[in-house]
Amino acid sequence: MCDRRFSFLFLRVVSILLALLVFSGDMFGAASSRKRRRHRGKHRVTTARRAAIARSSTANRTRVLKRPVSYTTRFGAPARKFAPIIQGGPWTAPTFADSTQGDNVDGEDLQVRRAAVEALGPYNGSVVVVDPSNGRILSMVNQRLALGSGFQPCSTIKISVALAALMEGAVESQTRVRLYGRSTMALTEALARSNNLYFAKLGSQLGFEKVKYYANLFGYGEKAGLNIADEQPGNFPAEPPRNGGVGMLSSFGEGIRQTPLQLAALMSALANGGTLYYLQYPRSRAEVENFVPKVKRQLHFQEFLPEIKPGMLGAVEFGTARRAQQELPIAGKTGTCTDSKTHLGWFGSYNDVGPNKLVVVVLLTGGRPAIGPLAAGIAGSVYKNLSQVNYFMATRTPVTPASLVSTQICCRR
Repeated sequence: MCDRRFSFLFLRVVSILLALLVFSGDMFGAASSRKRRRHRGKHRVTTARRAAIARSSTANRTRVLKRPVSYTTRFGAPARKFAPIIQGGPWTAPTFADSTQGDNVDGEDLQVRRAAVEALGPYNGSVVVVDPSNGRILSMVNQRLALGSGFQPCSTIKISVALAALMEGAVESQTRVRLYGRSTMALTEALARSNNLYFAKLGSQLGFEKVKYYANLFGYGEKAGLNIADEQPGNFPAEPPRNGGVGMLSSFGEGIRQTPLQLAALMSALANGGTLYYLQYPRSRAEVENFVPKVKRQLHFQEFLPEIKPGMLGAVEFGTARRAQQELPIAGKTGTCTDSKTHLGWFGSYNDVGPNKLVVVVLLTGGRPAIGPLAAGIAGSVYKNLSQVNYFMATRTPVTPASLVSTQICCRR
């Protein structure tokens, strides 16, 4: 009897244990299933989110630009065909474009224009060429860009800051400014290599008001030209920029709007010894023949030119503008930075030898290829193209529409 009762209890216990095991297995399986579903759902959300982020990133960073794939010649002018390419970066301006579109070449020196157009090639930018002896604009490629509201000058502002420091007696060409630790640098190397810390310290030493005074004296914040239709005056801020103060302004040009004409006018004054001319842009052969130079003001920095010129020559010889190197000496200053949605490449320059001096200013806009060294290379090509036709040493003769047809000089409108 006891054995039967024990057997019965044993069977009940075993049954209960088996039931519990089955129930636990079901619960465990359900939990595992829910966990797997949650994991798959989480994975799906993460994947979808990553895809959305990737699409957004691509939309924000990828730009469809255009580049030339072939050239044809029509009346001596390159007629470009363009094909789409993809370029990364947050910039909205195209790197490649037909920069001659919409230009009116009446009154230009067509020999100079051909050299400038060929040098600029497929890039989206402007080339302004000026005779520094009288302020005449010989050619202006991409007139819409050159006459617009301007862009951040990047490191080209360092020319103005260097002149201000020299004229104020804050430094001399051999004065070594401490950068950090035991590192020091003098003006020539600082200009040639475009050292930002050097000019940030120089600007801070001068103070905003003196930097602004000299910048306005050199033409910033006012129109460089005389009665040039559609020209804008750019802008020089009334107070230091919030982003970095006077140090950023004096090293990167933060807060300033510089036009190619303003930089060309200042470079012309450096080339001719201190005369700031009104830039004039003749629009007909009659205006060219009756051209009369007009002086805006004398800058009185002749005695400081021997101190600033070595740094500008050094930029081309061993510094940031090496791509501009040619047989004739070229003095210049590069600039590279980002202005809003556009990467910028600047180069202001003049040839330092020969009876016929020219000022060549190049501004590039677009993606990462738009940098100061590339702008310097384009300016160097302008000088090279003109040297090949003996422009700098020969007596100048007017270029007429008839000679344009006979020599196939580029005059695209």
